[in-house]
Amino acid sequence: MLAYIARRLLLMIPTLFGIMLISFVIVQFAPGGPVERVIAQLQGNDSSATSRIAGGAGGDFGSAVQPGVNAGEAGASKYRGAQGLDPAFIKQLEAQFGFDKPAYERFALMLWNYARFDFGKSYFRDTPVVELIKEKLPVSITLGLWMTILSYAISIPLGIRKAIKDGQPFDTWTSAIVIVGYAIPGFLFAILLIVLFGEGSSVLPLFPLRGLTSEHFAQLPWYGKILDYFHHIALPILAMALGAFATSTLLTKNSFLEEIRKQYVLTARMKGLTENQVLYGHVFRNAMLIVIAGFPGAFIHAFFTGSLLIETVFSLDGLGLLSFESIVNRDYAVVFATLYIFSLIGLIVNLLSDLTYTWIDPRIDFETREL
Repeated sequence: MLAYIARRLLLMIPTLFGIMLISFVIVQFAPGGPVERVIAQLQGNDSSATSRIAGGAGGDFGSAVQPGVNAGEAGASKYRGAQGLDPAFIKQLEAQFGFDKPAYERFALMLWNYARFDFGKSYFRDTPVVELIKEKLPVSITLGLWMTILSYAISIPLGIRKAIKDGQPFDTWTSAIVIVGYAIPGFLFAILLIVLFGEGSSVLPLFPLRGLTSEHFAQLPWYGKILDYFHHIALPILAMALGAFATSTLLTKNSFLEEIRKQYVLTARMKGLTENQVLYGHVFRNAMLIVIAGFPGAFIHAFFTGSLLIETVFSLDGLGLLSFESIVNRDYAVVFATLYIFSLIGLIVNLLSDLTYTWIDPRIDFETREL
């Protein structure tokens, strides 16, 4: 097992290299950049995210020639909107963002820094990237962790029950509820919760709509802090968990149905074991393997990327919003650092998932890839 773990850890190196290389190459061909953004701000043409995508004036896909500038003048600079600016100032901007070096040299320097966990500073916030991530981490931990716990706490018992009651009315109407919940976008359900239960609601104004804690959180006793914390996260977690348990519920049900129909279950029943002994003593361990396989992806999705719209709706400043704003603002220092960190964590979680297989079922041997 130690040899397997060592191989997996070593394989993370080329995997991370490939992820960073592909992303870096894509960014080189993407329109716009930090230098262009500073120039646009100086010229008063800084565009919003929507105009960048739609191709509006000043956007990344807009016309390359600004109004009032002829084609000859526009060709004098590789930066759109740079006419009238001192070329020395443009070179200073390039040096500030590291664009005075060839692409391959910038990529090699980035990898060397990341290998030492030196992620540098944000281009536009003048704050170390690690500090930014630490600042946003509590929100993402809260949303990702509690949403994953809640969804699995619902989906596993529900999936087992649906497998036992397969084809019966309970299975039918719960499937309908699960499918409807999965079909409703989380941000729409979040807006509905705000309208019904948020502060200022004309129905039941029960829950706050901003932040993870109240302003007077520090003055509360320990039990008051716990209540205040859950009071703030109740609506965001419900909004995120609405459709999160649908896939794992159906996966659990199908996995249990497949195991229940196998010969060893019939043998166990013929030996006189109770249904619970058969279900939880024999079937559960085998059926849960496929559910565990989907845990890393679900956790990483909820932890890093699944909460962007929820963070926006509930005014929560987390990693999802940070990544989106960094991409829109061309803050490549934050973009590549978060990509590297998230990819590394994802690979580690996948390794831990494989190790959990062996804990649940010791018959699995990753060394020989035999069961």
